[in-house]
Amino acid sequence: MFTGIVEELGKLLGRDERPDAARFAVRGPLTSSDARRGDSIAVNGVCLTVVDVDGEVFTADVIGETLHRSSLGSARTGDRLNLERAAKLGHRLGGHLVQGHVDGTGTLLSRIAPQEAAPWELVRIGMPAGLARYVVEKGSITVDGVSLTVIEVGTDDFSVGLIPTTQRLTTLGLRRPGELVNLEVDVIAKYVERLACPHLIPSNGELRDDRATG
Repeated sequence: MFTGIVEELGKLLGRDERPDAARFAVRGPLTSSDARRGDSIAVNGVCLTVVDVDGEVFTADVIGETLHRSSLGSARTGDRLNLERAAKLGHRLGGHLVQGHVDGTGTLLSRIAPQEAAPWELVRIGMPAGLARYVVEKGSITVDGVSLTVIEVGTDDFSVGLIPTTQRLTTLGLRRPGELVNLEVDVIAKYVERLACPHLIPSNGELRDDRATG
């Protein structure tokens, strides 16, 4: 479990292709400082398991499913990566509950300063239609492992604001229109839907209202 507060910008040093998988070598001095084999580290929002640690570099295996479903599939040697170690119980939760299980990729559509010389940027991101129902205004969403607050939601896109600190300390400051980003919606919304659907949609497919009537 993570919080969506990126700890450092790492760098992909190497990518060893394997059958339906790849082994990433990632440089992250802070992240690697206390990492051990088997630990979880979020890499651009994807929860990966540490295979080995050598000084400031850790390696992790990325299976085919993850390569196909996230932007890590197109990651190249030299790319910068958002890194976050797993959260510790009892510490402050600066962002929101993040699993590191990417729901899909979105496309950065635009980024503009809402006013001349404004220190922050308004970023609009396209998303798969199936994810729109989990995204709400002023709710939380994870973009490339960064916990952000949704400003507006459309049928297939949403907008967020990036303050200078986020632009400087995460890959979101480097992203340009047309590039892919990893998206993880709020897990609570998915569980609420799963629990509510059997009560709202019976076998005949008609919506039912279980509220008592007077």
